[in-house]
Amino acid sequence: MKKILMALMMAIALPTSAETFVKGADIGWLPQMEATGYKFYNKQGKQQDGLQILKDQGINTVRLRVWVNPSDDRASGHNSKDENVAMAVRAQKMGMRIMINFHYSDSWADPQQQRKPAGWIGHDFPQLQKDVYAHTYDVMSALKQAGVTPEWVQVGNETRTGMIYPEGHTDNWPQLAKLINQGYDAVKAVSPSSKVVLHLDRGNDNAWFRTWFDNAKANGARYDVIGVSYYPYWLDGRPDYTLSIDDLGNNLNDMAARFGKEVMVVEVGGEDSKPQNTYDMLRAVQAKVKAVPNHKGLGVIYWEPLGARSWSHYELSAWGEDGRPTKAMDAFLDSL
Repeated sequence: MKKILMALMMAIALPTSAETFVKGADIGWLPQMEATGYKFYNKQGKQQDGLQILKDQGINTVRLRVWVNPSDDRASGHNSKDENVAMAVRAQKMGMRIMINFHYSDSWADPQQQRKPAGWIGHDFPQLQKDVYAHTYDVMSALKQAGVTPEWVQVGNETRTGMIYPEGHTDNWPQLAKLINQGYDAVKAVSPSSKVVLHLDRGNDNAWFRTWFDNAKANGARYDVIGVSYYPYWLDGRPDYTLSIDDLGNNLNDMAARFGKEVMVVEVGGEDSKPQNTYDMLRAVQAKVKAVPNHKGLGVIYWEPLGARSWSHYELSAWGEDGRPTKAMDAFLDSL
């Protein structure tokens, strides 16, 4: 009887977050939205903290992007170290899990742009490696000092053709791998338990994912999780998600099997004007991630659901003109 009671006590004491499927939201715009006076309302029309609304909609994880020396521009600024630490502390106090996303740029980094931070221009490659390590270490240390241990840390954002151009372009994989490893080493030096994510766009494109991660392996790039973006809206011809969802599932399964890594959809989004379709798509994406064998599918993160078009001019949020979450957000609340 004593052994049974001890086992029960241990089960209660053990954290359950590692066993929880990630239902996440990227919230990089939230500080600016609040600073400019945007008001969030829950489904009942009551004004409420945007983070609390997300939590009540089933969101258990937030993703925060970090820029090196950002401007104060509403659309392409903010997301500094200090701003991210404050938001991470706030989300953690609400019981949410944290993902940090290093862009290694002063503004947006994605397949169309991987601009080197202005302060790093002119640095030779050995110095660039030190820059990556120092910036990563600095932000991670600030988070640690504030009592935040991110469960996941992205080294680069949608690095289809690399990061920190031109030195870190995929045209020079040996250099790209060294930059990735500087980020990896800095993360682990501060927070050994944080899992490092490498992230590509077009999560349905298995051929490209194979090529990219084969090169990463061949060049010794270190990481723990393969992250993907999945935006049917941006695919050629803007096809319906039903035409690419199986390709997404097959790619996730292949990545987990081929490289022995966990996988996660770290960005997803659908049209705010078609909330039922986005709801259906999110349900399908979650099902594909959950179906990855051996529990290697970690979860799904919506990119900027709070980013209402009336404020951001972005078509793929999950917030309506009335300031409330759309039907799409119920996809994280309803059980599969």
